[in-house]
Amino acid sequence: MVKKALLGQVGDTELRLLRIFRSVVECGGLAAAELELNIGRSTISRHLKDLEARLDLVLCRRGRAGFALTADGQRVYDGALRLLGALDAFREDVRDMHAELVGELHVGLFDKTVTNPQARIGQAIRAFRRRAPAVSLALTVSTLSEIEAAVMDGRLQVGVVPDHRRSDSLRYERLFGEHMYLYCGRQHPLFGVDHATLDWRELQDYDYAGLTFHSPNMDATHRFQLRRRAVASDQEAIATLILSGCYLGFLPDHYAATFEQHGLIQRIAHPECRYEVHFVAIRRRAAQPSRVAEAFMAELCAAHEPTG
Repeated sequence: MVKKALLGQVGDTELRLLRIFRSVVECGGLAAAELELNIGRSTISRHLKDLEARLDLVLCRRGRAGFALTADGQRVYDGALRLLGALDAFREDVRDMHAELVGELHVGLFDKTVTNPQARIGQAIRAFRRRAPAVSLALTVSTLSEIEAAVMDGRLQVGVVPDHRRSDSLRYERLFGEHMYLYCGRQHPLFGVDHATLDWRELQDYDYAGLTFHSPNMDATHRFQLRRRAVASDQEAIATLILSGCYLGFLPDHYAATFEQHGLIQRIAHPECRYEVHFVAIRRRAAQPSRVAEAFMAELCAAHEPTG
């Protein structure tokens, strides 16, 4: 029994011989492959013999009876299709990676991120613009649930939202944080009074305004057992309700700062009247993710890397 050798290394020569063999098989013989390969029949025959010698296999029968693959030849042909197909796909991927980024990028941002000093979304957009000047950018400000749904169904490619209940359909990259404090308006009974002696039972006696959708805000509402008597769809609406003097409500400290400076609202000075929010970038899980979305996500992550 003759021990058959394996093809140890696949270089340019082996790939060229496999391509010739594939053409011969697909043309149905040496004569028909002459036109396809633009080389003489004797040269094709020599290449086939060279490939058979390298593999130590008989790949085909050729002669007066016609061309026919052996069982080994069929397996080599099938393997060659996989190998050459994978190589062609790899080359196409490399060409695609060097190609210019074009098209549109739709990004959803959660409410009031622009005033957060920890958010460097503008920096990421600037870097992405330099990297992909041909891409048109569309920004949408919306709620957490709306952004998640739009990313899942493809209307948005990237979202920046508070980290809350995670979905297996999305990929997450942590970006920055936010401090949330409880505030009252100037006409509220707690405005201007000493909060040092306040306890939770007293705070729970006052009406409170919270966000309508599942979010860290809703978690805090339940955790602190606040008496929710008004709901709102976004932070600006919460601020409006606080400014009425009728409700307590949580706001990001960076957004509340302007109202505080003008004496319109006051932070409730209770050590537990706060919670933290972590913001993440989200995109849909996909076998072949959008190059444009991947490029923007990379710039978001780079812009929010810890410094110092």
